[in-house]
Amino acid sequence: MAERPTTCWRQGIAEEAAEIAAGTLDPECACMAGLFPEKLPTATDAVLDTFEDQLAGLDDARDEQVFVVVERVVLALNAVDEAHNGSAFETDEREELCDYIDQSLTEHGVDVVALTARHGLGRYQLTDKWRKW
Repeated sequence: MAERPTTCWRQGIAEEAAEIAAGTLDPECACMAGLFPEKLPTATDAVLDTFEDQLAGLDDARDEQVFVVVERVVLALNAVDEAHNGSAFETDEREELCDYIDQSLTEHGVDVVALTARHGLGRYQLTDKWRKW
């Protein structure tokens, strides 16, 4: 099962907090909690919950149905990013989210390579039409 990026973000926050508590990390050098204030992973998880619910209905779906689900998750993630001053998702987070979307679709029977090829897109262009982050 695809691992949500938010799981990694929360693990990073917890690891830094443990290192600070143990005295092995200077609090001035900690960055994870600043990069991922709790509202960000919580809002992102809400979007991904909805996305995962919509994936369940994609068995033998037509391309248009798959694109509708992708568009919805991307637009909802745009809103999360905008709510965090348009800078919530940096390069690493963008890549993690795109990989999560791709892996989740694949796990639900969508051949992402074939889907994007049928529409003149490269595999990693699946979200580009709607993505602002």
